[in-house]
Amino acid sequence: MSTSETLFDKLAAKLVTQGTLKVTHAGGEARTFGTPTLGFPDVAVRFTDDKVARDILLDPRLGLGESYMDGRIEILEGDIMQLVSLVRSNNVWEKRGKMAPPSLPRQIKGKIKYAMRAVNKPGSSKKNVAHHYDIGNDLYQLMLDAEHMQYSCAYFPRDDMTLAEAQEAKLAHIAAKLNLEPGLKVLDIGCGWGGMAIFLASRADVEVMGITLSEEQLALARQRAEAAGVADKVKFELIDYRDLAASGATFDRIVSVGMFEHVGVPQFETYFRACANMLAEDGCFLMHTIGRMGQPGRTDAFTDKWIFPGGYIPALSETVAASEKVRLIATDVETLRLHYGKTIHHWYARCMENKAAIEEMFDESFFRLWTFYLAGAATSFEHGAMCNYQIQYVRDRTALPLTRDYIGKTEKGLLRG
Repeated sequence: MSTSETLFDKLAAKLVTQGTLKVTHAGGEARTFGTPTLGFPDVAVRFTDDKVARDILLDPRLGLGESYMDGRIEILEGDIMQLVSLVRSNNVWEKRGKMAPPSLPRQIKGKIKYAMRAVNKPGSSKKNVAHHYDIGNDLYQLMLDAEHMQYSCAYFPRDDMTLAEAQEAKLAHIAAKLNLEPGLKVLDIGCGWGGMAIFLASRADVEVMGITLSEEQLALARQRAEAAGVADKVKFELIDYRDLAASGATFDRIVSVGMFEHVGVPQFETYFRACANMLAEDGCFLMHTIGRMGQPGRTDAFTDKWIFPGGYIPALSETVAASEKVRLIATDVETLRLHYGKTIHHWYARCMENKAAIEEMFDESFFRLWTFYLAGAATSFEHGAMCNYQIQYVRDRTALPLTRDYIGKTEKGLLRG
């Protein structure tokens, strides 16, 4: 065995103690780590060349992801979700368990790349968004709920809800926090395929402007609004939020779901200042974002390279610190801990059901890339440091009722049946 393979085996022995991981190296040497444990998966893999162990040691997430994507890791028992879950569940964030950090040269390289991408100017923002969202609507239509096409964390008041039910519950939960009244003007920043805007217009009788930087999303959002019969109340535009704010536009309510992750730390204050300037004096702003429990961190190399270039998951501390600078008042903060893990497991199952169709759209390598991304994301919410934050803001402390009672009551009224 090579030095890299020997070192990998030592690392694997530390990482996996519950459940089992059987690794067969390219030379045929096999070793099993851990012991069978109820609730933990048993996984077997084979490395097809002797460089896989080295690549994983240099940067565990990037090395594992790219090796799997390229077919250099074959899963003989279990699947990629179980493989990633096995490692994550043995190293739960609350217990301070973690994978080995990247090598020092990789860390330095990563920090330089992160600093360059984090600026996220308007031009690079559109390019970064297109990298992920303009790969074609067909993939997302296979993966997401059909009615609302929500590519963000669903909300599970009941454990047995379907994906469609949980996504509608999420929309109602957010809409209730906006304290809407008929005829109000609402801005949806990062509107996706229009699900939120269409829901608000049809259920709360408000006028909505949705903005996006994805041309694919824009085209489908407009089609969906027409089909839903709310094109007279909803309009979608391809525009950066900074340019819209510079135009002097104002709104009674602002909602932003799954967009703040793309802003970039240097632009946090700019983002909140733009929102504050566009929000009416007595308005309300609800931001739903993936968040990082604990202190600020850095985007891992695999996600930054292959999934969300320029993206960053914020800690609550740095998010609120940026909003405080423009005197936005945080009137309510809710932490959704396990909801996104449940959501992504639904997406993963749909991708597995549509494996042949997705590989025909792209290729086998893309399917491996995409399912590794989903596996890493799901397990980061179940065992890692990720969560979701919903933060409600106002400019005037008298803009909302004194208690939160209105939220639950309104939420029920927004749901059908």
